[in-house]
Amino acid sequence: MCHVIYMFTSLKMKSKVSNYLQASKMASKLHFFLLLSVTCASLHISMAGDPDILTDFIPPPGFFGAPSGNYFTFTGMRALVGAPFPTTFKVLKATMMEFPALEGQSVSYSVLQFPNGTVNPPHTHPRASELLFVLMGSLQVGFVDTTNKLFTQTLQEGDIFVFPKGLVHFQFNCDAKNPALALSAFGSASPGTVKVPSAVFNSTIDDQVLALSFKTDVATIQKLKSGLSG
Repeated sequence: MCHVIYMFTSLKMKSKVSNYLQASKMASKLHFFLLLSVTCASLHISMAGDPDILTDFIPPPGFFGAPSGNYFTFTGMRALVGAPFPTTFKVLKATMMEFPALEGQSVSYSVLQFPNGTVNPPHTHPRASELLFVLMGSLQVGFVDTTNKLFTQTLQEGDIFVFPKGLVHFQFNCDAKNPALALSAFGSASPGTVKVPSAVFNSTIDDQVLALSFKTDVATIQKLKSGLSG
């Protein structure tokens, strides 16, 4: 009888130990996957902007040795000095494309010139947020978030406005008499620009698809395309 009780007790102990070990293994696996998820999320966040470089700067392709100060100087904005104001909206860019020394530095600039009554049409910058600083005149600005809510503001000289990364936004000089001038700073050496009207109507998307999407007819879509290409 004692032998039977001992065997029964032993089996119960083994079962408890086995269950404990299984629970421990499951907890370890859960801990591992949680740790892996956090690590992957951290990597995703760290890689969200321009990639970090392992040197102070990136020299020009095929260049050996240290470049001079000329490489780190951009003179393209000299075109603004003493020049007459344009008659249409104009952007002067200092991105990695125009200023190669910006590669790896996660910054770029644009100067925006708005004659009276002109607009920078709805567009996005897929790789950077934008900080707009009004230097002269006033601008009506706005962006639309992912819930289709519109945020607008009328900016005066000295005001700064931020456009979150990747969201559709615009700037409009609604003053019928006076021009406006603004400086935009971007959190990427290559922010990219996707102009909504051009991306939609100057692309090769089928007219029928656009007509159905905008709840109109093909003739209207073709008129819109003609107006944008003219």
